Amino acid sequence: MSKHDDVNALPKYPRIGVLLSSGGGRGVYAHTGFLSALEALKLPINALAGCSAGALVGGIVASGTPLSDWVATLNKVQRKNFWRPASLPGLLWRMLRNKGRGITGISDTRWAIEFCQRNLNAKTFEGCQFPFYAVAINLDSGEKTIFSEGELAPRIMASAAIPIIYQPVKINDKYFCDGAVVDFAPTDAICCLHNLDVVIVHHVSQRFDKNKSIDHALSEPWTLLKITDRLLYRNRPWYLSDEDASSQRISSQRCPCGCGAIIIVIEPELPELTWPMTKGGIQVLYEAEQQTTDLLMPFQMALQTDPRGMFPKNIKACDNSN
Repeated sequence: MSKHDDVNALPKYPRIGVLLSSGGGRGVYAHTGFLSALEALKLPINALAGCSAGALVGGIVASGTPLSDWVATLNKVQRKNFWRPASLPGLLWRMLRNKGRGITGISDTRWAIEFCQRNLNAKTFEGCQFPFYAVAINLDSGEKTIFSEGELAPRIMASAAIPIIYQPVKINDKYFCDGAVVDFAPTDAICCLHNLDVVIVHHVSQRFDKNKSIDHALSEPWTLLKITDRLLYRNRPWYLSDEDASSQRISSQRCPCGCGAIIIVIEPELPELTWPMTKGGIQVLYEAEQQTTDLLMPFQMALQTDPRGMFPKNIKACDNSN
């Protein structure tokens, strides 16, 4: 029997769910800062779902790894710990020899899976401290898959396997890759399923101006990845505010499915990082932590006591106006 079997019991205290969006390497640092802020604000997590970077950070924290240990790991992480691209001559030779056949990504995912394994306190979803879910796309069927059981590390990495950058992950004879292809943040994984009073969405996926030319991307490092990002993030999910409201950093609404939970969305303004996104990452972590603290501090009491009754039904605030 799983330690989560009683999650649908009526809650005695406000129950908080967390959603961590996709966001690439930058998202790993940003989500870590966000969770650090929740911990400091004494807002315990009752259920968590993540996509891509959000799945990686969420899975590690849900497994019981102390945030302080994870932050220490990020302080010293190196590219080789999670990404080892094939040599360019070897890659080109295989492409020419096999006419591109069988080449699915620049780097094998085994290094990233091993990195996850080293940082997990529990090895399976069933061993997590609270219900945890990771979203990926099944390349065989093209359908969204929400992982909720089995071994954590390969499923976390399946959710985070960015197309082109990583090869897909094989699980039970099926191939999976980055969940951002189908869902930036899987609200349906936890909302209405765990008697949650509030769901806090931390959205750090790229924001693109559809009217802006792609010419600037052609002169930046990793142009191919920039193009992939534009394809992945061309549409904004339902829970975000008007895309023209670029200064909007926090908003809230009632869950559209009718469960009554408050949906709070935080979309911080963060520095850009260039792949493999380790240099400057700690600054992103601190920025996300500070912005989350500033945005949620005014509502701390409501979140700790009665978010359904005390939290504003619709809030709008900017974090860069002061």
